[in-house]
Amino acid sequence: MKRRLLLLLPLVGFLLFSIFLYRGLALDPSHRDSALMAREFPAFTYSTLEDPQREVDLSLLKGEVTLVNVWGEWCPACKQEMPQLLDLADRGVRLVGINYRDTREKGLQFLEEFGNPFELNIFDPDGDLGFDLGVYGAPETFLVDRDGIIRYHHTGYISPADVRDVILPEVEKWQ
Repeated sequence: MKRRLLLLLPLVGFLLFSIFLYRGLALDPSHRDSALMAREFPAFTYSTLEDPQREVDLSLLKGEVTLVNVWGEWCPACKQEMPQLLDLADRGVRLVGINYRDTREKGLQFLEEFGNPFELNIFDPDGDLGFDLGVYGAPETFLVDRDGIIRYHHTGYISPADVRDVILPEVEKWQ
């Protein structure tokens, strides 16, 4: 009897492991919470995309609710979401961009082609600020309150439904 139970243990272990893996595969990685939620936006000092001589720092994100959007010219989803970002800017939402892992020339060409909803763009060619934010791809968007605290994190493309159902209500909540 003991021997029979010992033979079943590997089968039971395999079944439990299979259930665990199946559960993990069913999770949506785009709906992960930021480790920085309810923490201050990471300190930074970078030049702007538009003017290499102009440096900005964390004070840029204090005093006004701001959507910070991480984007790159190389990112197809960033191109798709630009109409939504332009709409948000037209509605009076303050947007600051982080041009992530790009060249200055390509970033500026992108904005010329697709429009520029951003008050300004932080130039992050090596992805260091993105790394500090825990970004693993673009686009990603962070809602930062008046005190510079991250209050919401959106991973991936912002759809028109996201603007209506999530982004605008979150902005209104923190204003």
